[in-house]
Amino acid sequence: MAPSAQSKIALYYHFTPIADPEAVRLWQHALCTMLGLTGRIIIAPHGINGTVGGPISAVKHYVKTTRSYSGFQGMEIKWSEGSAADFPRLSVKVKPELVAFDAAEEIEVTTEGVTDTGVHLKPEALHELVEQRESENRPVVFFDGRNAVEAKIGKFKNAVVPDTETTRDFVTELESGKYDHLKDQPVVTYCTGGIRCEVLTALMKHRGFEEVYQLDGGIVRYGEAFGDAGLWEGSLYVFDERMHTEFSDDAATIGRCLLCEQPTSDLRNCSKLSCRHLDTVCGDCAEANPERVCAHCEVAA
Repeated sequence: MAPSAQSKIALYYHFTPIADPEAVRLWQHALCTMLGLTGRIIIAPHGINGTVGGPISAVKHYVKTTRSYSGFQGMEIKWSEGSAADFPRLSVKVKPELVAFDAAEEIEVTTEGVTDTGVHLKPEALHELVEQRESENRPVVFFDGRNAVEAKIGKFKNAVVPDTETTRDFVTELESGKYDHLKDQPVVTYCTGGIRCEVLTALMKHRGFEEVYQLDGGIVRYGEAFGDAGLWEGSLYVFDERMHTEFSDDAATIGRCLLCEQPTSDLRNCSKLSCRHLDTVCGDCAEANPERVCAHCEVAA
């Protein structure tokens, strides 16, 4: 079912110190319940990260009320097509980190956000940097800040995609030596909406990367600015029942089905309910192999 024109999804995050995350969680849960919104919200000592969907009037009420909290006044919202139907339920949780790098003690957050993070680049400024560094014979390196499977269906052209199944893998990857040759090069990190890069760039700088940038607003903002006419190629993985979205009808299909190798942008879960491992599986192969299990579960068996 297509989303109603009167429905929207709001995506947001905001880094700011929160003294009592549990109190904020209770407030946020009550607010969303009252407004009939569903989605996922994480509260941590470092701030808030959420995606909520529902009738546009209710979502706007939610945004206005949430921004009334003193620490969230500058919170930026990214709007997307969709509705509450894209989320099975409402989940509001307190966690140690907004993004699970397992590096909470390494990251410092003030009312101004994460300290020691990379230089933020708007989409237009990103293109300017790419052109400038190419003229200096120091080409920009794009560094994917998402889980590697997300890059199978969409990424920046020629991007470095670390071998990560979860965000927790990034610290190990950065300390592995694989990327030491990039430490004196201009590196631009990117992720879906920007939140992972706020932390990732700080972790990279702490480990000796000298010239680190991050795409402000993430892939979402870049797609709004340039669609499929820029440096992005493919589909964008999203964290709801849509699974992926495209910026235009001209989006390339760069994913390949792991079973038949035909082009696909579909990411599907392993059939074992206890497993959340995604991979690229086209519709025909999914229908023909409803009991498919991922490689991890095959090994475990």
